[in-house]
Amino acid sequence: MPRKPQDIPDAELAVLQQLWERGACTVRQLTEVLYPGGPGSQNATVQKLLDRLEAKHYVTRNRESWPYMFHAAVQRSDVIRKSLQATADKLCSGALAPLLTYLVKAESFSVEDRASLRGLLNELDQATVNS
Repeated sequence: MPRKPQDIPDAELAVLQQLWERGACTVRQLTEVLYPGGPGSQNATVQKLLDRLEAKHYVTRNRESWPYMFHAAVQRSDVIRKSLQATADKLCSGALAPLLTYLVKAESFSVEDRASLRGLLNELDQATVNS
């Protein structure tokens, strides 16, 4: 079954994560981080991954300088949202609640994590009441 055009394979996601963490990078900088001590031929692999991400509008490149600088064009939160929704679509007929319920029950959350989740739910409730 063919992938949806906006899917992000693990290799592309690794590049995007580096751009989120480090900010703008060149192909060489990304290659050194993703393939430390690897052969120089890995530059071509990273370039191909960046080309794919650019075609999906997840990455932009500054063509005014050489070497080109690549920037993340999407926020991490947007990719998380899309990935979670895709998982919910596959496993839960699109409903997020069963997926989130499972994650909360399956993980051992600290007292601070639970308090943070309660606070978020309270904020969402307040926003609904005020709108």
